[in-house]
Amino acid sequence: MDVLVGVDWLTPSLIVLSLLLIIAGMIGMVLPAIPGPPILLMGLFTAAWAENFHYVGSGTLIILALLCVAAVALDFIAGALGAKRSGASRAAVIGALLGAILGLFLFPLGLIFGPFVGAMIGELSTGRPWQQASRAGWGATIGMLIGIVAKLVIGLIMITLFISMRVLN
Repeated sequence: MDVLVGVDWLTPSLIVLSLLLIIAGMIGMVLPAIPGPPILLMGLFTAAWAENFHYVGSGTLIILALLCVAAVALDFIAGALGAKRSGASRAAVIGALLGAILGLFLFPLGLIFGPFVGAMIGELSTGRPWQQASRAGWGATIGMLIGIVAKLVIGLIMITLFISMRVLN
């Protein structure tokens, strides 16, 4: 049974919406202020809905949802591990996050230098020496970059899985 019986005009709108969400989701994989994985998942769900779930069904959507959760979790874990491995304090981790958000306004260099400077300021505010603050800055930056790469890879896997199911069915 079709989900949208007699609503043929809606399909092109859903396809356009799904493409916009997929693009926004992939952009959000790089920009920390945009929740990329959930937006990408919404785009893929909308594309499946546009085709009445004929090609991509509930099993594939569950796998895509699990990949989305993994991408979000990896993002947090990578950033935290990067900072933690460098011996950063909680203030440095918070500083790195604030630096990443403020760095959005200086894209693309702000995404790299924002977390670094934020983590350094956070470390220095706790009274730690410059060397330790610098190490925390590098750890936070590398962790954030690893998180971005992980999210991009998972996002591409999600899209590839969706397209594969679409082509194979």
